[in-house]
Amino acid sequence: MEIEFLGTGAGVPAKHRNVTGIALRLLDERNAIWLFDCGEGTQMQILRTNIRPRKIEKIFITHLHGDHLFGLPGLLSSRSFQGGTEPMEIYGPKGVKDFVMTALKVSQTRLAYPLKFIDVAPGVIFQDKQFTVICDKLDHGIASFGYRVVEADHEGELQVDQLLALGIKPGPVFGRLKRGETVTLEDGRELSGKDFVGESRPGRIVTILGDTRYTEASIRLGQDADVLVHESTFKKDEGQMAKSYYHSTTAQAAQVAKKAGVTQLLLTHISARYLAKDVLNLEKEAQAVFGNTRIVRDFDVIDVPFRRKDEEDGAQG
Repeated sequence: MEIEFLGTGAGVPAKHRNVTGIALRLLDERNAIWLFDCGEGTQMQILRTNIRPRKIEKIFITHLHGDHLFGLPGLLSSRSFQGGTEPMEIYGPKGVKDFVMTALKVSQTRLAYPLKFIDVAPGVIFQDKQFTVICDKLDHGIASFGYRVVEADHEGELQVDQLLALGIKPGPVFGRLKRGETVTLEDGRELSGKDFVGESRPGRIVTILGDTRYTEASIRLGQDADVLVHESTFKKDEGQMAKSYYHSTTAQAAQVAKKAGVTQLLLTHISARYLAKDVLNLEKEAQAVFGNTRIVRDFDVIDVPFRRKDEEDGAQG
């Protein structure tokens, strides 16, 4: 599981930061990519990565401001031109379907695959055996949502090397032991599956928020997440301006991370007025509140590892 940032800027494209687009790469987990927001130029950004548009199976739109949405019709069209035939699901506030279908109709664009639109509301919006996606409404003046992606727990792996060392060949016995059964071998030995299955691992949690003021909903969505992606449009001493424009400051985002008990905070949606030295200061402001903070740049790829055993114990404690 990796997060690749296709755009980390706010409002309008800049030379050093494109507008918002975030890819959750689930290639090992389900051979697919989930896209969160699709600002203008997202497909151009994708050309500079190894992402294949036909691998994108779901798109989650946080809100209907142009810097999070204007790239969607173009990406959908290109996916079709490039041989994409698998269905696409698009989640977002009411209005996404009207926007997309109008653009496709006016441009007389026909897609080679079906689209399914899901109007989101607080609660579970998607669930299968691998993942659950929960959303909640944020505070941005316009309907804006955050998404919490929860991976199912991973069962422990069968310790095959130990079994081979005991002279046991692969076959039905392996399957029974993997299920935790007790097996009596032909030579009379009795083996318990519990002795040959490693510890299970809790699934990972990734929370990706849309634009928002500081709100308790952000804390709920980020609770115990391995990674929290939070906007950071203003610096610490611009709290009043952030409130007026329905955005967050560095310190407010860090407070959310701290109260939610996340492992890592990634700050994005950075104003074009902040250049390299300014961004370093913004990062330090947030780190003063929550140490494991990073301001991301376009094309950064962040791995989402499983928690180590000591981290799991600490979280439980």
